[in-house]
Amino acid sequence: MRRRNPRGLKPPATIYPPSGARFVLLLAALALMSALPATADDWTQFRGGPEQTGVAASVLPEKLAPTWTFEIADGVEATAAIADGKVYVAGLDGTLYALELASGKELWKYEGGEEIKSSPLVHEGTVYFGDEYGFFHAVDAKTGEGRWKVEFEAPITGAANFAGGCLVFGSYDNSLYCVSPADGKKVWNVETEGYVHGAPAIADGRVISSGCDGYLRFLDVETGKEVSKLELGSYVAASAAVANGRVYVGTFDAQILAAGLDQPEIAWEYKHPKREFPFYASSAVTKERLIAAGRDKIVHALDPASGEAVWTHSLEASIDASPVISGDRVFIADKSGLLIALALADGEVRWQFETGDAFAASPAIADGSLVIATEGGIVYRFTGAPEK
Repeated sequence: MRRRNPRGLKPPATIYPPSGARFVLLLAALALMSALPATADDWTQFRGGPEQTGVAASVLPEKLAPTWTFEIADGVEATAAIADGKVYVAGLDGTLYALELASGKELWKYEGGEEIKSSPLVHEGTVYFGDEYGFFHAVDAKTGEGRWKVEFEAPITGAANFAGGCLVFGSYDNSLYCVSPADGKKVWNVETEGYVHGAPAIADGRVISSGCDGYLRFLDVETGKEVSKLELGSYVAASAAVANGRVYVGTFDAQILAAGLDQPEIAWEYKHPKREFPFYASSAVTKERLIAAGRDKIVHALDPASGEAVWTHSLEASIDASPVISGDRVFIADKSGLLIALALADGEVRWQFETGDAFAASPAIADGSLVIATEGGIVYRFTGAPEK
């Protein structure tokens, strides 16, 4: 059954400046200023790339402002993708929407039929995603026409990844799958001991997947053969991030863990000394910082080498949306509807915007734009704020 929007949420009045001709002209000017051609910094998949580091190539302006909004009636939990001047966003109404990045204009929509929580992956002109009925879909990115869909035995909530000519994703039927992007035919599958909620990472010819059975698995991407697995000792919903020769993942036992990529053993474990709440969001990581945000209402900045806390920043609500790093800032979206940018160096607040509606989807950052949708279904595009 589709989930309808019980609150009937509409765009809160506070997101719009006063109406009138002056505002219309301002929005038009902003749209023209930001209508940039597509570049290599597109955000084509959940967490931005196959290693799932949550680091954007695009560096955003210091001050941001909304240039358009778009409403999806039943709400949004999936992170948008940005590619070739288009935004692809999936709704709980079972529909995948393609919007023009510059204007927010709807270009097409594909009606899949069931709730979509799986963030879309855009690859070589096709958009791929799973749904809550267990179908995995391939849609033409230019026209919105369905290319194929394949049915599996349980919901597909996590995003797909791509490597070795293979689309890799997990399912609630306790399996990891590799399917052909041409027709969806199964290349291999691996059974696990629990739901696979998060998206698998790809690095060094391996699929790295954390699951609800508490294991971190390393599989050969070509064959699906298990190279090794590491017991984490806890339920895991977050997706793994791979950087610095390590795999980083948060658990429901309030841990952030680092494991060796070549030698799968725990390198360090971090826990906040007082507040122990699950980490549902995936971490963002660079060489200098690992940013984890949790249901403890805290943003944690750690040293990726040692796991020691560099700084923390408390918010007023829990955080399920995964943080994204752009330049020297990290962008966080919480359950109160706050979108905030913190300095990577020290956690200082650099910018913030209040929407009044909770976030489950993470920011997508590309082409000088930040795109994010609320649980109530309001899709925002932010670009540089005009000079006053």
